[in-house]
Amino acid sequence: MKTVQHTLMQRLSDHTARVAVVGLGYVGLPLAVVFAEAGFTVSGIEPNAQKVDALRQGKSYILDVSDETVARLVESGRLQPTTDFAALQHADAVSICVPTPLRKTGDPDLSFIVSASESLAPYVHPGMVVVLESTTYPGTTRELILPRLIEVSGLRVGEDFFLAFSPERVDPGRKDWTTVNTPKVVGGITPACGEVAAAWYQQGLKTVVPVSSAEVAEMTKLLENTFRMINIGMVNELAIMCDRLSVDVWEVIEAAATKPFGFMKFTPGPGLGGHCIPIDPLYLSWKLRSMNYTARFIELASEINTNMPRYVVSKVQDALNERCKALKGSRVLVLGAAYKPDIDDLRESPALDVMRLLQQKGAEVSYHDPYIEHITHDGWEMTSVSDLMQAVREADCVVVVTNHKTYDYPAILEAADLLVDTRNALGLQGKINPKVVRL
Repeated sequence: MKTVQHTLMQRLSDHTARVAVVGLGYVGLPLAVVFAEAGFTVSGIEPNAQKVDALRQGKSYILDVSDETVARLVESGRLQPTTDFAALQHADAVSICVPTPLRKTGDPDLSFIVSASESLAPYVHPGMVVVLESTTYPGTTRELILPRLIEVSGLRVGEDFFLAFSPERVDPGRKDWTTVNTPKVVGGITPACGEVAAAWYQQGLKTVVPVSSAEVAEMTKLLENTFRMINIGMVNELAIMCDRLSVDVWEVIEAAATKPFGFMKFTPGPGLGGHCIPIDPLYLSWKLRSMNYTARFIELASEINTNMPRYVVSKVQDALNERCKALKGSRVLVLGAAYKPDIDDLRESPALDVMRLLQQKGAEVSYHDPYIEHITHDGWEMTSVSDLMQAVREADCVVVVTNHKTYDYPAILEAADLLVDTRNALGLQGKINPKVVRL
C-alpha cells in the first residue's frame, strides 16, 4: 500500500504535481520561473494586483527575470499569476516567499508570514508539502507556522502533510550564481518532511543540501548573513581608524588580499543595504535577547554599519569646509541610489540615509541612478536628474554612493569640482587627484 509520502514524491518526480509560490518578489518570482521551466504548472500568488497584471501582460518587474521568459511561461500556462489564495486548494507543493522586515523598534515583523500561513491553512490537504523560504529566526517554522496549519487542517505533520524550511540565497544582478545553480539547503520539521521537500527542490535546482531540521536550515541562513555583516562592520571601522591614522585603507585591503590563506577580502562603504545583510542578523540577536543573551558581535557590527551614512556626511561636510563652503546651501549630487552596483534594488540602501542626512543639514540634494528613475521613501520623493554631466558640473560636491559600472568615472572626475568617493570607484585616480576625498 502506497503511503501519502510515496504518492506525493512520485507526483513530484514525474512533474504532475501542481506547484504554488506565495509572494512573487525578488525571491518568489525567480523560483516560480525555475519550477515552470522545469515543467511544473505553477500558481504564483501575489497580493499586489499591479504586479499580477504586469506578469499577465508578459512584463517582469524583477531585473533577473526577462519579459520574454515571463511572456512565454504565462502564454504556455506554466506560470499562472493570481491574487486569489484559493489557487492553493489545487497545490501539492507550496513555497512561501514573503518579506520579513524589521519594525522601527528593531523587532522582527512576522506579519507577512503569519498572514501567508493563515491564508494557506484552509487549503492544506493530505499529500501537500509546504516550504518557508522567508528569512527568520530559528524556530519560526515549527513554532509559528506548524500550529496554524495543524489547528485548521487537523492533519499530522510528517504523515499527512509535510513542512520544511529552505533559506533563499538570492543575490540580485548575479549571472554566475542564480536560483538554479546556487546550492539549496533544506531542513524539515520531521525527517520525512525534509525528504519530501528535498525531493521537490531537486526537480528544479541543481544542488540540494539536506540538513537534519528546520532549525538548522533557519540558522544556516542567519550564519551566512551574520558572517558578512560582521566582517563588513569590521572593515568599515578599519576605514575610520585608517582615516585617523592617515593610512590608505584601500591599499591596506589590497595588500592583505594577496595572502593566499586565512584572509577573505571585504571592502568598506557608506553602509549596509539589501534585503538580507542589514536585517537578518538582527532576527538572531532579537531571538537571543528573549533568552537573556546578548549577541555582542551582531550588536556592535550593526552599530558601526548603521552609523556609516553619518560618517559619509561628515566627510562631505569636511571636504566642503576645506574649500571654505558650508554644507548648508551647497548643491550635493549623489551618484547611485541602489544598495549595490548594477541593479534596481533600493531596499535598505544606505543612499537613502545619506540623502536624508544631507537634507537635514541644509544641503540641496539631487541624485542620479541609471536603474532607479524615481524614489519615494519615508515621506519624501525625488527624481533622478535627467542630464548627469550637467548636474555634475553644477554640483558643489558629487558623492559616489553606489559604484555602477555604467558611469564614466574619468569624465565625471574631470567635470566635478569636488568628489567624495565612498566606494573607491576611481581607484588610483581618486588617490592622486586633489579633487577627490575617499572613504
